[in-house]
Amino acid sequence: MDHSDIKNISLLSLKEKIFKGLLLFAIVTVILIVVALFLVLIINSWPSLKTFGIKFIYGTTWNPVKDKFGALPFIVGTLLTSFLALIISAPFSLALSLYLGEYFRSGWMSEVLQNAVELLAGIPSVIYGFWGLFVLVPIIRSVEMELGAPPYGLGVLASSIILAVMIIPYSASVSREVISLVPGNLKEAAYSLGATRYEVIKKVIIPYTWSGILAGIILALGRALGETMAVTMVIGNTNNLPTSIFSTGNTMASVIANEFTEASGNLYLSSLIEIGLILFLITMVINFIGKRITKRYSL
Repeated sequence: MDHSDIKNISLLSLKEKIFKGLLLFAIVTVILIVVALFLVLIINSWPSLKTFGIKFIYGTTWNPVKDKFGALPFIVGTLLTSFLALIISAPFSLALSLYLGEYFRSGWMSEVLQNAVELLAGIPSVIYGFWGLFVLVPIIRSVEMELGAPPYGLGVLASSIILAVMIIPYSASVSREVISLVPGNLKEAAYSLGATRYEVIKKVIIPYTWSGILAGIILALGRALGETMAVTMVIGNTNNLPTSIFSTGNTMASVIANEFTEASGNLYLSSLIEIGLILFLITMVINFIGKRITKRYSL
C-alpha cells in the first residue's frame, strides 16, 4: 500500500465522519425543536396550570368574561370528530388501496385514481370548508329534519365527514404502497392451492401488510387531530359538550383559531395555550400507542 492509497483511505474516513456528524446534528436538532415546543407551551400556559390545575381538563365551562375555563368540551369534540372520521374513512381507504395496489397497478384507470388521491391531499383545507358549507351542511340539515333532530346542519357529523374526506389520501397512499410490496410468490402459492382472489386478499395480503395499513391509519388520525380551518367552518363553534353526532361544538384547534387573536388577559391567553399543550400531549400519546400497536402486529 503506497502513500496515495493511505491518503485516499484517510479522506474517505474523514468524509464518513463528517457525514455521521451531519446526521447526528440533524437528529439532535429535531429533538431540540420538539423539546423547545413543549417548554414554550409549558411556560406560556403556566398561569392557567397554576390557577386551575387538573380541573382544567375535566371542566365544562368556558367563560372568558368570568375567567372560568374548562377544556373538556374541546377535548371531547376533537376526539369525537377525529375517531368518527377515521371510522368513516377506513373502509374507503382500504378499498382504494386494494384496488390500486392489487387489481389495477397500472393503466389509465390507475393513473386517474392516483391523480385524484394526490389532488385530494393537496386541496387547501379552506376549500373543503367551503364545500362543506355549501354542499354537505344542507344535506345533513335535511337528514336532521327527517330524523327530528335540531336542523343545524353544522356540527360534529359535518366536520367528521369533511375530515374523513381529507384523511383518505394519507392512509390510502401508505396502504397502497405496502400492498404493492407483497411478494408475488406468496400470492402465487395461494392461487396454486385453489384460493380465489378474495381469499388471497383476506388470508395473504391483509395479514402480511397489516402493520403498514395500521401505520397509514395512525398517520391519518394524526392529520385529523390537528386540522383547523375546515373543521372551524362546519363544526358550529359552540363551547358546549357534544351530546350526539348532530350537536354543534368545538375542537381544540378550532377554539384556538377562533379566540386567540381576541384573547384579552393573561389567564385567557394562557388557557388557550394550555389547550394547545393538551393537543400536543394527546397527539404524542396516540402516536406512541399507534407505534406500539404497529410493532405488535408486525411481529
